[in-house]
Amino acid sequence: MELVVVKDYQELSRVGAEWVKKLINAKPDSVVIPALGNTPIGMYGELTAMREAGQFDTTRIRIFQLDGYLGLAPEDERSLTGWLRRSILEPWQIEEKRAVLLAEDGVEVGAVCEDYDRKITEAGGVDVLILGLGPNGHLGFNEPPSTASSPTREVLLTAESIRSNAVYWGGEENVPKSSLTAGMDVLLGARHILLLVSGENKQDILRKTIEGPVSEHVPSSFLQTHPNVTVIADKGAWPQA
Repeated sequence: MELVVVKDYQELSRVGAEWVKKLINAKPDSVVIPALGNTPIGMYGELTAMREAGQFDTTRIRIFQLDGYLGLAPEDERSLTGWLRRSILEPWQIEEKRAVLLAEDGVEVGAVCEDYDRKITEAGGVDVLILGLGPNGHLGFNEPPSTASSPTREVLLTAESIRSNAVYWGGEENVPKSSLTAGMDVLLGARHILLLVSGENKQDILRKTIEGPVSEHVPSSFLQTHPNVTVIADKGAWPQA
């Protein structure tokens, strides 16, 4: 695991964008799973600017949605599918035929998960995985406890995750209580993993992720077992650098 500590969020976004650009330009047909949330959004903006400048090739990449809330209509703007479209698919001009989306309507959940895993296998696995760090160590919506072999599935959100997502929903009472997520087996099978961490509120969980015991109670700690993980953290999240 490589830890890169940068000055602030703006530098985190720039350094992360260079990391992603280098890998995808080297393999233009990469299979990419990008996390959503506040932390990676600045990096996606940097990559959009690079694409518009002809420096970042998105013409052949394939996108798989990382996770999603359950119980939302397809047109619901709060869905992570919609966020993915607005943040990546549209600005990077990726046609939806090159994207695998997770149906968030809650219908045929088992079939949705099986189809997702099958398409990952058919695509040859994940080349680039971009993650944020949940306050309890969740990756995607792999809430604790999650083992390294936890599959793509429906997950009940923990109280901690509901609190952290309330800002997007106008209060905890509005946050969906369950989600779909790519399994830990999918995530840990990725060839290259980038973990972006920003802010003082992530100091404790980042230390547990990097230095704590590997445990299903901190799913992000399983990243210690992966041969190719880069962590980019700002000084708010890792002040001792």
